[in-house]
Amino acid sequence: MAKQLLIYERAVPVTRQRHGSWSIKAGSSYEFAREINSVPLMAAEFAPAASEYTIVFGGAGDEIIPVVLLGIRDGENLYVGEGGAWTGKYVPAFLRRYPFVFSADDANAPDALFTLCVDEEFAGCNDEGRGERLFDADGERTQYLQNVLGFLQAYQAQFQRTKLFVARLENLGLLEPMQAQFTLRTGQRATLSGFSVINRERLKALSGDKLAELMQADELELIYLHLASLTNLAPIAERVGQPVPDTAPAAPADFATSGTA
Repeated sequence: MAKQLLIYERAVPVTRQRHGSWSIKAGSSYEFAREINSVPLMAAEFAPAASEYTIVFGGAGDEIIPVVLLGIRDGENLYVGEGGAWTGKYVPAFLRRYPFVFSADDANAPDALFTLCVDEEFAGCNDEGRGERLFDADGERTQYLQNVLGFLQAYQAQFQRTKLFVARLENLGLLEPMQAQFTLRTGQRATLSGFSVINRERLKALSGDKLAELMQADELELIYLHLASLTNLAPIAERVGQPVPDTAPAAPADFATSGTA
């Protein structure tokens, strides 16, 4: 899985002293994401994302997080087209927040203090008045900057909620490693690994009480959105030279839940 934060070249804390005259011209180019094949996905995004993306779980240990697959090879995002246009219907919030991001010494600490940063290498950053100002003539935050803060605060809240969801999945032993292999029509082979999925049989074996807890927490719905999204793996791969899965055309659920280490 590609390293996610490489979309930020030089993230610097936003301050009146440094950015008092700065504006941000957002534009519609996602060129900055062209070389990443997955991005984190928050729990609140499962519903809009599941219809077109494959949702899996990337990372290891305390860093496991849901991600959407954007490509099957390193350094390749199949959803960034000519001129940096996004070719999917839904753009993950991880990308929509760019060029801004929160930083903290320990983001997992309950009393963590977050600092708003901006990637100064973003092409839309300028001191010529193009786009939206960060601070007004009196040095106060503009409504645009307030909206950016609100978006990132909501994102951080969703991040904490998503981490609790993943922790519950791990405690219930529902996650298992998965590997998918493809053969392109050119004869080239591609392997996608380094992620986990929910094991459907383990899910079915849970007690009624555990299933009820998942349902009451609105997490059972997330689980089934994830499982349903696994049928999108082949269509995503088809964006690369019409690949043909190595596996026989089994039922989507069988293919989706039969992972290997």
